[in-house]
Amino acid sequence: MTRIEPRKIDANLVRRLADEGLHPALARIYAARGIRRASDLDDTLAGLIAPDRLTGAAEAAVLLADAIEADARMLIVADYDCDGATACAVGIRGLRAMGATVDYLVPNRFEYGYGLTPAIVELAAERAPELIITVDNGIASVEGVAAAQMLGISTLVTDHHLPGDTLPEADVIVNPNQPGCDFPSKALAGVGVMFYTLLALRAELRERGAFADGKGPNLANLLDLVALGTVADVVPLDHNNRILVSQGLARMRAGRMCPGIQALFAAAGRDPSRASTFDMGFGLGPRLNAAGRLADMHLGIECLVTDDMGRALNIAQELDRLNRERRAIEADMQADALMTLDAFEPGEQSSICLFEADWHQGVIGIVAGRIKERFHRPVIAFAPGDDGQLKGSGRSIAGLHLRDALDLVSKQAPGLILKFGGHAMAAGLTIMAEDFERFRATFEAVVTALIDPAALTRRIETDGALESGYMTLEMARQLEGAIWGQGFPAPVFDDVFTVDNQRLLKERHLKLALRKGNARFEAIFFNHPEPAPATVRAAYRLAVNEYNGVSSVQLMLEHFEPA
Repeated sequence: MTRIEPRKIDANLVRRLADEGLHPALARIYAARGIRRASDLDDTLAGLIAPDRLTGAAEAAVLLADAIEADARMLIVADYDCDGATACAVGIRGLRAMGATVDYLVPNRFEYGYGLTPAIVELAAERAPELIITVDNGIASVEGVAAAQMLGISTLVTDHHLPGDTLPEADVIVNPNQPGCDFPSKALAGVGVMFYTLLALRAELRERGAFADGKGPNLANLLDLVALGTVADVVPLDHNNRILVSQGLARMRAGRMCPGIQALFAAAGRDPSRASTFDMGFGLGPRLNAAGRLADMHLGIECLVTDDMGRALNIAQELDRLNRERRAIEADMQADALMTLDAFEPGEQSSICLFEADWHQGVIGIVAGRIKERFHRPVIAFAPGDDGQLKGSGRSIAGLHLRDALDLVSKQAPGLILKFGGHAMAAGLTIMAEDFERFRATFEAVVTALIDPAALTRRIETDGALESGYMTLEMARQLEGAIWGQGFPAPVFDDVFTVDNQRLLKERHLKLALRKGNARFEAIFFNHPEPAPATVRAAYRLAVNEYNGVSSVQLMLEHFEPA
C-alpha cells in the first residue's frame, strides 16, 4: 500500500521566506525542508564549516606536511565505489599539487573485500610506502592498521562511516562520526572528509611558508569531484554538503571540470552546462560505480586523475560499456528475485532476505534497493563469496537504522555475522552459507522489534498541489537546477487530473495526457505499464522534456491512484 501525504508547512515561515524575496512556490518548498531564512540557502564557500572544527584534521595536516617535507612516499588506499574513487582522486590531485609523492591502491573487492585488511597492507607494502592514507574506509580496520604498524608504516585514516566499539590505533583518524568529534556536519561523505583534510594541510603548509605565492593551490578546483562523490554516496545534503555540491555543479556548468568528469558527461549523453544532482546520481555516478561492481575501480580512478582528455574519453566509454553490462546482470537478478517473490505479500513480515547461487556480488546492492522500493521493506540480498561464505548488501527504509540493526543481530547471535559495516540506509555483511536461514530469522526478529509498524506503509511525501500558473518551463528549469538529494528531497507535488489519453512506450512506460481545469500536461510514468483510471490523484515531479530541440514541461509520475 502507498499513501500520499502532503508535508506539513508553517504558513508563517512561508510568508517570511517570501517576504525575503523567494518565489512563493519555492518559499513553500524550502519551508517544508527546514529552511528558516533565505540566508540558509547561501551556497558561497565562505559558509563552509571551518576545517579546524573537524577532529583530527589539524593533526593530519601536521602528519602530511612533515611527510611532504621529508619527501616520504605516500599511498592512498581507496574504496571501490564512487565516493571512494572521487575521494582518492581528490587526494591524489590535492596532495600532488602541494608537493607530495603519492600514489594509490584500490583493491579488487572480490579478492580483498572491504577496508584496510592485513592482506591489503601486505599488498600495499610492495610499494614501500612510508605513510598509508585510507579514503572512505579504515574506521573499522583495527587489524589492518596493526599490520601496517608492524611493518613500520604510518597510517592516516580518513573515513565517514560509523565506528565500531574499537577504533584502529592509527597515527591520526579524521572522521566526523568518531567519538568526541563535535564537527556540526556528521553527513560528510568520504570525499568531503578528504577535501577537508586537504584544506587543513594547505593551512599548515602556509604557516610553514611552503608556497612561493603564500597561498598554495586553489583547492576549489577539486569541487567537481567532491560534488559527484557526495551526491552519488547518497549522504544527507545538510547545509554544508549543499554548499560543496552547489559549488561543484557551478564549476561543471561553467566548463571548469577535470577531463574525467567532462568525459563521463559525454559518455552519459548529458549536457554539463545544465549539470544537476540528477546527473550526478543517475548519470555519472552509476558509470563510475560499474567499474567497482564488475571489474576494478582502478579504471574509474584513472578516469578522474588523468589530465589527458583523450585517455579520459576512452576510459569513460569503457565505463559506459561496463554500466550497460551491469544493467543487464541487474535485470536478470531482479527478475529472479521477483519470480521468487511472485506470490509474496509482506503482510506482517518486516524484512526480506534473498539469496541465489548465481547472483553477482557487485550488483546485489542495487537489487536490494529495487526490491526495497517495490515492497517497502528493509532488504538484504546475498551472493556467494569465498570459502562457503555469503556476501550480503542491504538497503533500508526510513525508520530502521540498518547498521544498528546488524549490530544488534551480532550481539544477540555472536558469530552469526562474520563482519559488517555501513550506514543507516545501506550496509554490507558476511555470513556463512549454512547460516542463511538462521540469519534471516534473527534479522526479521530484530527488525520487527526495532521498527514502528506504521513505517512499513510506503509514504510519498509531497509539497501539495502546484498552482497551474507555476507549472511552467521556467519553474521546471529552476527546480532542476537546485540542489536536491538525501535529506533534502526534490519537490514532489500531488493533484487530481483527468486522463485524456494514455499509451504504452516500449511496453514498459505509461505515457499520458493529463488535464487540470483548462490546462493540459504531458506526463510519463516510467516502468509502470498498468493503465490509469479516468481520473487520478497523482504524485509527480515537474521536469523539462527535450525532444527534437524543443523544450516543454513534463510531469514525471511517481504514483497515482483513483481520485
